[in-house]
Amino acid sequence: MSASVPDVPQRAPDDTSPAADAVLTLTGERTIPDLDVENYWFRRHQVVYQRLAPRCAGREVLEAGCGEGYGADLIAGVARRVVAVDYDAAAVAHVRGRYPRVELMQANLAELPLPDASVDVVVNFQVIEHLWDQSQFVAECARVLRPAGLLMVSTPNRITFSPGRDTPINPFHTRELNAVELTELLVDAGFSGVAMHGLFHGPRLAEMDARHGGSIIDAQIARAMADAPWPPGLAADVAAVTADDFDLIDSSERDIDDSLDLIAIAVRP
Repeated sequence: MSASVPDVPQRAPDDTSPAADAVLTLTGERTIPDLDVENYWFRRHQVVYQRLAPRCAGREVLEAGCGEGYGADLIAGVARRVVAVDYDAAAVAHVRGRYPRVELMQANLAELPLPDASVDVVVNFQVIEHLWDQSQFVAECARVLRPAGLLMVSTPNRITFSPGRDTPINPFHTRELNAVELTELLVDAGFSGVAMHGLFHGPRLAEMDARHGGSIIDAQIARAMADAPWPPGLAADVAAVTADDFDLIDSSERDIDDSLDLIAIAVRP
């Protein structure tokens, strides 16, 4: 899923090659790899998959809300089995065609189509902010997890993503959370040992921020909202962002309220 704010529909470049299977439309709702214009958001999401994938090694994993599918496929490289669930039929068809080692189900995340205690890990990255009934979803995660199983959630930090607002800026988001609210949501569903981490810009992205008026994020949003051409310098910087340009930091080491995204790891007793 995408954390990008613009509601300006954009389409991936036309590609009639055999490898271009079921290209998804870029709307701001989900992140799509291999597009320069989307690269910042893609890398911001990719880094969480990369850093947390080792926790899935040799385990049975459910990705609840798989979007384009690149994350489920990354986890499939280390997990024993990956089942991915998404509500969107186009996304399910796309993932089936592009990522054959991922098992796909189309379903509502509030009613996960899995038996009780059937998986070791549930991954839910950049999705929970899109859900209307977050409590029901988290309860479903607890239901399908085996004892001592992990729920790993990432979501935009409301404090920095929609500062000073009660309602999300992103039209695709229903409810955004801060660290305290996310922790309470997980604890209320019966999870324990909630560890909270924050995603921050590393040194190279801090330099890009300085080059683009203090925020490379705001610079991208301004152009997208105005449907305006990107200055060459901004386009080049966005295309050059890598997953290594982000820092994933424990809440004990830095003020979590300053983070861009929240990453919670919770244990089912």
